[in-house]
Amino acid sequence: MENFDVIVIGGGPGGYVCAIRAAQLGHKTACIESRGSLGGTCLNVGCIPSKSLLHSAEMFHKANKEFDKIGITTNGLSLDVSKMMSHKLKTVDGLTKGIEFLFKKNKVTYIKGHGSFASNNTVNIKNSDGSDSQVTGKHIIIATGSSVATLPNINIDEKVIVSSTGALALEKVPNKMVVIGGGVIGLELGSAWMKLGADVEVVEYMDHILPGMDREVSDSFHKILKRQGMKFNLSSKVNKVNSDGSKATIEFEKDGSNNILEADVVLVCVGRKANTDGLGLENVNIEKDEKGRVKIDKHFKTNVENVYAIGDVVVGPMLAHKAEEEGIAVAEMISGKYGHVNYDVIPGVVYTHPEVASVGKTEEELKQVSIEYKVGKFPFMANSKAKVNDEADGFVKILADKKTDKVLGVHIVGPDAGNLIAELALAMEFGASSEDIARTCHAHPTLTEAVKEAALAVDKRPIHM
Repeated sequence: MENFDVIVIGGGPGGYVCAIRAAQLGHKTACIESRGSLGGTCLNVGCIPSKSLLHSAEMFHKANKEFDKIGITTNGLSLDVSKMMSHKLKTVDGLTKGIEFLFKKNKVTYIKGHGSFASNNTVNIKNSDGSDSQVTGKHIIIATGSSVATLPNINIDEKVIVSSTGALALEKVPNKMVVIGGGVIGLELGSAWMKLGADVEVVEYMDHILPGMDREVSDSFHKILKRQGMKFNLSSKVNKVNSDGSKATIEFEKDGSNNILEADVVLVCVGRKANTDGLGLENVNIEKDEKGRVKIDKHFKTNVENVYAIGDVVVGPMLAHKAEEEGIAVAEMISGKYGHVNYDVIPGVVYTHPEVASVGKTEEELKQVSIEYKVGKFPFMANSKAKVNDEADGFVKILADKKTDKVLGVHIVGPDAGNLIAELALAMEFGASSEDIARTCHAHPTLTEAVKEAALAVDKRPIHM
């Protein structure tokens, strides 16, 4: 039985980053992963393959619908879904092998198998070859991520009724796709298949899409997606989904009446749940909350002294970068250093086209806690680079404290919003005011000028609007 200083159960973004950082800090470290490849849901069947599909779909859409407007004529354009999927898999394979290289470089022991607690310092392993083994560790970190949640009476077969995993592996473009859930994942994948030619219709329980995001951003983005061709049924409750093996029917209530939709593919995107089953948590009496997440304190400790938890298995947004930050923080804390995660400055991004990005508080959240604030907005239609690129949908919106001018939240709908938000996250991390951003020189012509102008607009002095 091999003994380690640190054992990480789970090789996703939180787990593998935690393992590498722990090894960098001098700990003998092992990472146990049952999937057979590192990177977790994010790299294997989530963030990375979905972004590959979204990029390919946008390129096809532009060539098919938009190139002609700027004088580029495409003849004989065709779509090879099989080749597109092969490119996606090649990208994923290269990145997972890259993490294995990083493990070797940092001397992290990679154990392929399923780990579960035998005691507070011993982990049982069902190895990928079917054999059993055990390892012991001074510190054990749970980083097992999350999996797809579904609705009652819906049987996901990954052929006709699919989760995000199945939606990333379709063999052809469906004529009709119904997406259950108007959150980030549903809109991203629905948008990708729509750009590839599918008729996409969203059924959402709430009265708006992107629940939790700034409402003005949500409403604006809703209009943009409708203009692109996506259909919506909001305030709608799905009661049943039936499949005959080739098509599906979706029964839902809306405005007091029963409705039925037919589709070639139904994508179920109603959230995710923490992966805490099968870990043997009961063997060491590790406490969970009402949603099955592991309870932790501000130092990521469970109620068992030497056991910690990070990422999707604990409270907070289920985001890869949040898990990474927690992984680094806990590795540093067990090394006697000052690990830190600023949960007020964790950006969120929707990788559609245009993108949506957000960091900090929404208007609704500020109103709820009675914080007085100022708003500065600037539209991309007034930004030179956006106009040149014919990507002028959306705006930058900055919320600043009315008294101190400290930036409290930023919300962007527009081109490259996921990259633009990084400047604002950094500004907020350093406690910047809107005046600080407004007085920082931004290169011309760039999309970032819209950020500067929005900061100027907080004090009602934009130049180009």
